[in-house]
Amino acid sequence: MNLLLDKFKEVSLSVLPITLIVILLNFTLTPLDGTMLLTFIFGAFLIVVGLTLFLIGVDIGIAPLGRLLGATLSASNKVFLVVLAGLVLGFLISIAEPGLLVLASQVDAVTNGGITSTTLLVVVSLGLAVMVALGMLRIVYNIPLYKVLTVLYGITFLLAIFTPSQLLTIAFDTSGATTGILAVPFILALSVGVSALKKDSKAGEKDSFGLVSIASVGAIMSVMILSIFSDTGELSSTIAFTMPQTKSLIEPFSSQLLSITKDSVMSLAPLLILLVLLQKISFKLEKKAFGRLLKGFVYSFLGLVLFMMGVNGGFMNVGTIIGYTLASRESYYFLILMGTILGIVTMLAEPAVYVLTHQIEEVTSGYVKRRAVLTALALGGGLAIGLSMLRIVVPGIQLWHYLLPGYALSIGLSYVVPKLFVGIAFDAGGVATGPMTATFILAFTQGAAEAIPWADVLLDGFGMIAMVALMPILTLQILGMLFSINSRKEGVESDR
Repeated sequence: MNLLLDKFKEVSLSVLPITLIVILLNFTLTPLDGTMLLTFIFGAFLIVVGLTLFLIGVDIGIAPLGRLLGATLSASNKVFLVVLAGLVLGFLISIAEPGLLVLASQVDAVTNGGITSTTLLVVVSLGLAVMVALGMLRIVYNIPLYKVLTVLYGITFLLAIFTPSQLLTIAFDTSGATTGILAVPFILALSVGVSALKKDSKAGEKDSFGLVSIASVGAIMSVMILSIFSDTGELSSTIAFTMPQTKSLIEPFSSQLLSITKDSVMSLAPLLILLVLLQKISFKLEKKAFGRLLKGFVYSFLGLVLFMMGVNGGFMNVGTIIGYTLASRESYYFLILMGTILGIVTMLAEPAVYVLTHQIEEVTSGYVKRRAVLTALALGGGLAIGLSMLRIVVPGIQLWHYLLPGYALSIGLSYVVPKLFVGIAFDAGGVATGPMTATFILAFTQGAAEAIPWADVLLDGFGMIAMVALMPILTLQILGMLFSINSRKEGVESDR
């Protein structure tokens, strides 16, 4: 009961700010239909309850499964099993990730079927699977993360030269969509399980992070390769936009219950089946311990259904309306400011962020406080959305104008900041782009792009997720440098 109350309080405090901002805007700049406002508030309630249940499920079900798998793979001392497990687990986790399912359907629509949702799901999942296997090998062979990332991002930007501009934004967006509320806790736990058995505790601590960042690069590269070697045809330059009209409070949620339930089953069933099989073959857990893991999956399923209903039924529609209305007023400075504020408070509501920050504090034995990481993530998220609004408002600013120098700087910093923070920072880039960002903020961005005459919804409405994946990397690396400076002042040697 204490766990339930603690999680509920934590989640409530994270969702409340964005709820209050929307209510304030309703009475000032962006008045909403009465039913729409009530729908948003009810959606916020579902998000709180759903996120509470999901995080409890992660704690007692999904994360322990990842640690058990990681420990089992390390104990086997067979490299081919590590590679095989990385490929299988990476594919199953990615293809069932709710955030990727949403993005894939959007890409199918804007490319007029040139890239179908099924094609994107399979290609991205294959790319992520290959990189999960590579990331696990990196842990086994003690290859420094910053060297691996230097090579991978070098290849990525080489591929970007040959990638059509319309698909460049989508490619970088997939990196965030794949690392959502299902993939992140499992991949983080898996990396901890593999690295925990190392004799060198410091090496194990550093290698606990970085697998998420390597996996997300696989998603980017796979879409780029797909775009280079396939004919996508002409892509539409606009997205159908209609202001939601409903007089029913329940209909926006009840109408999607069946599809969300189906998607949630698809998300968790592969891992559940894997748990049952490995329990019979390898784990041999006691009945009580196995039952606790199963209970965690039940909590996660119920929480995921309620959370996605709240986001899709309440937050996404309101995000579109607010973005469109603010941009229509032609007060572009205020649009940038509001985007920054929404980016900050939405980042605090991302479920995967809480999974990562708790794990950082746990792995570092409290040396790196979760509050410091949350602050850096929130600032990075706010800056990312603000710059995305600037890209919509100012003609001529393209996504690569941000990404190329941003990632070049982040790779450069990875050579000088404490190596623990390299893994934390790049993992945070993937963690920050969860379902809250991929729905509410994406809808806000596309609404603003639709309202501005010279903006292109396809080019400017997408790419925001990529920015949210980049900026927290930089802010957390800066945090790492501050920790390093503070350690030297206190006479503690900084780990380089």
